[in-house]
Amino acid sequence: MTSYLKVKRRAFDILENADQGDNVSKIFDGFILVLIVLNTVAIVLESVDALYSSFHLQFRIFEFFSVFVFTVEYITRIWTSEFSFPSAKGKMSSILKYLVSPMAIIDLLAILPFYLPMFVLVDLRFLRMFRISRLLRIFKLNRYTEALSLILGVVKAKKDELLAALFVMGFMIMISSTMIYYFETDVQPEVFPNIIASFWWSIATLTSVGYGDIYPITAMGKLFAGIIAILGIGLVALPTGIISSGFIAAVSRKEKAAEEAISVQIKCPHCGELIEHDHKEQKSSEANLK
Repeated sequence: MTSYLKVKRRAFDILENADQGDNVSKIFDGFILVLIVLNTVAIVLESVDALYSSFHLQFRIFEFFSVFVFTVEYITRIWTSEFSFPSAKGKMSSILKYLVSPMAIIDLLAILPFYLPMFVLVDLRFLRMFRISRLLRIFKLNRYTEALSLILGVVKAKKDELLAALFVMGFMIMISSTMIYYFETDVQPEVFPNIIASFWWSIATLTSVGYGDIYPITAMGKLFAGIIAILGIGLVALPTGIISSGFIAAVSRKEKAAEEAISVQIKCPHCGELIEHDHKEQKSSEANLK
């Protein structure tokens, strides 16, 4: 391997999650974690006019520094993309695969609001709204926190069940909005003028939020609202249960894999055959002997 490839490989290793004993990679991971958290805090503090007007320069300097670091990281990941996608056919193929990956899109959206005004004339109101995408930087934590990766993995594994639950929820919203419209539109035409306007009541009722800004006043409307409220309890719990069961299963698989990794293989001193020996059982036996 040439020196150039060694440098590129080392850069890739530093960017990825730190391996055991790789202190440089661990320091880099910790630095990026702190920077992402501070960016999130800065976005929140900037919304306070008194703080922003008093520390405008400090906020801007921190933004410049953050964008510089995230840009270098983004470019470096493009540069080392061939190691992320070793099966890709050629350098350009690996770059394209990286650019369309979910994390790469998040990386791009995290820095794009800073560069956009330099190349495109945009309305300041639109730019302010678009700068909210800076909050996407918090999703960069997925690379560096095992817990968030585990949750996202569960959502991905249970996507079919979650889509089915969302379909049922959408169906219930449509039915309840339609029914409440016909029950209430004659007596409350300004509150329930059409089915689309009734969606808000349906969502608030099915999710058990119940803001109370709009509500039925007819006998049939109240009866129907009570039925929908009861159905909503189970409906909201459905995706929660799916994610919970998936999370428990993922944790169990992870613990099982960790236990299997602890297992070591030793040779029998008599026949020379490999014997699987569990490290935990060995420690338990030693403790009993003592």
